Amino acid sequence: MSDEEFEYELENDAGGPPRIGAQLRASREARGLSLAQVSAETRITERHLELIEAGDFDGLPGRTYAIGFAKNYARVVGMSQADTAQAVKNELAMEDPRPSRVIGEYDPIDPDRVPSSKVGLVSFIALIVLLGGAYAFYATYFNPGAELESLTAAERRAAAEAAAEEDEGAAATASAPAPSGEVVFTALEEGIWVKFYDASGAQLMQKQMAEGETYSVPANANGPQLWTGRPDALAITIGGQSVPKLAEDDQVMKDIPVTAEALLARGESPAAPAAAATAVATANE
Repeated sequence: MSDEEFEYELENDAGGPPRIGAQLRASREARGLSLAQVSAETRITERHLELIEAGDFDGLPGRTYAIGFAKNYARVVGMSQADTAQAVKNELAMEDPRPSRVIGEYDPIDPDRVPSSKVGLVSFIALIVLLGGAYAFYATYFNPGAELESLTAAERRAAAEAAAEEDEGAAATASAPAPSGEVVFTALEEGIWVKFYDASGAQLMQKQMAEGETYSVPANANGPQLWTGRPDALAITIGGQSVPKLAEDDQVMKDIPVTAEALLARGESPAAPAAAATAVATANE
């Protein structure tokens, strides 16, 4: 458009306010912006921007594009987007006096009026939940027996659970150490003092065991017993299977039976360590 044509558009035929395209161009030039700069900012082609400045809205893809493009143009050059959109609508109405339908209309270029994707996602999820609830309600109402498990199935499940518990009990029994197995003590630290003796007081072994050193209680010993100050540092096995330590902390323990039967009985009775410690304290007194 030539300068003369622009002056004509700016003044308007009827002597009224300048047309919106001329106002946008004047604001752009007042800010020292080129069409290329406005195009880069709005992502609207320069050809479409030229049509807006010329007021040739028929050359744009459609009414909504004309309004949306003009609003984005106005945003870049500092003009009111709402006033610009109204001015474009007025000019379009003057060019086409037929009433236009505005019900449900929104500008595809204006992100403020485009439905949010989150709203659509939430609506979709709500619809799925509603349909699922409706299906469950009708299935239960019209076929209530479908949710009830048959007696035969329940009996089968109970039998399977009982068999599983029985298998677990059998496995636990099978893994328990034999009361006649060899009793072996292993030092877990360096310099663990121990004394093994029988029921008559005859000494079986007394020394400071090195870390990793083992001692097997003689199978023919008569009532073998142990005296130590570090029961927490002695690992015990019966027939190759581990059993609980005599204690979990360092304390003096004396006259502790160390036969397989006695050690297994200690594991079954939580009060045994306390009773043994009390016996030692009494003996020391």
